[in-house]
Amino acid sequence: MTTGSGTSESTDFESEVPNFSLAGKNAFVTGSSRGIGRAVALALAHAGANVAISCNTGGEAAEDVCNRIRAMGRKANYYAHNVGLESEIEAMCNEVKRDFGTIDILVNNAGINRDATFKKMTKAAWDEVISTDLTSVFLVTKHFIDEMAERGWGRVINMSSMSGAIGAFGQANYVAAKAGSEGLTKTLAREYARKGVTVNAVAPGYTRTRMTEGMPDKVLEAVEKATPAGRMGDPHEIAAGVVFLASPSASFVTGQVIDINGGYAM
Repeated sequence: MTTGSGTSESTDFESEVPNFSLAGKNAFVTGSSRGIGRAVALALAHAGANVAISCNTGGEAAEDVCNRIRAMGRKANYYAHNVGLESEIEAMCNEVKRDFGTIDILVNNAGINRDATFKKMTKAAWDEVISTDLTSVFLVTKHFIDEMAERGWGRVINMSSMSGAIGAFGQANYVAAKAGSEGLTKTLAREYARKGVTVNAVAPGYTRTRMTEGMPDKVLEAVEKATPAGRMGDPHEIAAGVVFLASPSASFVTGQVIDINGGYAM
């Protein structure tokens, strides 16, 4: 390091090793019994965190995730609630606080889609997706972020989608929700940066999950052809981005949307 007098001075910063350990941290991942959420919960546990997970349905799948996490020597519980309903969010977050005390890492992953062209989209389909994919991010984060700020350390990671930036045919509700969550991410990042809390988003591209399993073969072929990587992503590849953002070494990363899409959108 060069001082004001022009002399050189050594610093420990140059030799610091990146720290991706989450040992001793408590994480909460919404919508994590299957797909990307499941991969995120398991990846955070592999990095050392205790993990609370939520699901709307699929209690058996959620318990399987918890058992895998417990086998790693971490604490895990699941909470079956519909994050599309404010009363359910209130109950869920109170239960998580009761069992885990504090949450250091919050991953807002829960989401649904109710696809239709704009002409055919109903107000009910619009409201359901906005409530689950956007309003829940606001409400769940409200329960935990100020306590993170009081402790001077926290991570909030919102699961967006590349469609939030580029749009998607037949997904006006879903795209609006994801674009909204990215705007919320950037605003919270500005408000909480000086309090030791980072707020970021991960925007996956086409990923092999239940949501994409039902896509026609011709559509899948077109997707792979349009992706420079030549394939769809795997959930664990998305989870790796979340683990990085949750890590101590990502303390200077905030207000960012990390695109993980094989080059489909740049």
